[in-house]
Amino acid sequence: MAKPLKVDEVWLTRIAGLLDDMEFGSLQIVVHEGQIVQMERTERKRFENENTNARYSGETGSRRTDSRSAGRG
Repeated sequence: MAKPLKVDEVWLTRIAGLLDDMEFGSLQIVVHEGQIVQMERTERKRFENENTNARYSGETGSRRTDSRSAGRG
């Protein structure tokens, strides 16, 4: 039979702290034998760019066309 999850004020504070100021993303909570053992936060940042609409609507704009990965040396 599964053990009941134990979540006290300390864990609630930790969870709230990880969720604080998160606009886009997820929080994964790993439970082992009824206790939280790990939390993983994945956050997405979205940036508005004045040229974004021009690039995706087919208008002129600088665009990377080679096959190299961005950020590779």
